[in-house]
Amino acid sequence: MAPMDERKKGRKARSNSSQRWLARQRRDPFARQASETGKASRAHFKLEQLDERFRLLKPGQRVLELGAAPGGWTCYVEERIRPAGLLLACDERPITTSGDTVVIDDLYGTEQTDKKIANILGSRPVDLVLSDMAPNISGIRTADQARSMELVELAEAAADDWLKPSGTLVVKIFQGDGIESWIRHMRKKYDKFKLVKPKASRQDSREMYAVAERFRAESFRTGA
Repeated sequence: MAPMDERKKGRKARSNSSQRWLARQRRDPFARQASETGKASRAHFKLEQLDERFRLLKPGQRVLELGAAPGGWTCYVEERIRPAGLLLACDERPITTSGDTVVIDDLYGTEQTDKKIANILGSRPVDLVLSDMAPNISGIRTADQARSMELVELAEAAADDWLKPSGTLVVKIFQGDGIESWIRHMRKKYDKFKLVKPKASRQDSREMYAVAERFRAESFRTGA
């Protein structure tokens, strides 16, 4: 097949995919609700449902959010930790905020980002680490799953570094290879661990959220 034909085929496939995505968005009640109520994204409702179940957020908390763009979780957290709370939101893409959030315009996992977080937090850890990070989907399931697990492990590492004893980690995870061994590992580091799917997550998606509560920081950090 000629190169031009290949490019046309690729453009047609992307166009069809975009049309399917738009049609799904129009059918999705949470996407519609986000648009109608001025929320940054439908992700707002996922965190809201997790918060209702696990009571994650309270006024005055210190929170580190990874993969914050476009701001669906950010805006919800801002409302819940007022007054006197602190939210650090990390992403290289633009984040919608009310102005109260400290935005770190970089991806988590770089030395530069770590230094920025350390300068802001000092010696005071956070109560909660949130990660809604997800890979750019290539369509190659094994590669996508491997990249997803890399992001999960980055969130875990962030909690290792910045979470207070008995703090909580919430991280997006996709069902697939590597999950079971990671869950076993996390049960050694946290007193409570649940894998849940909020109603706002699409039912045909492999997306779930891990909620790890009561971090055993002293045992973990001393190597006990």
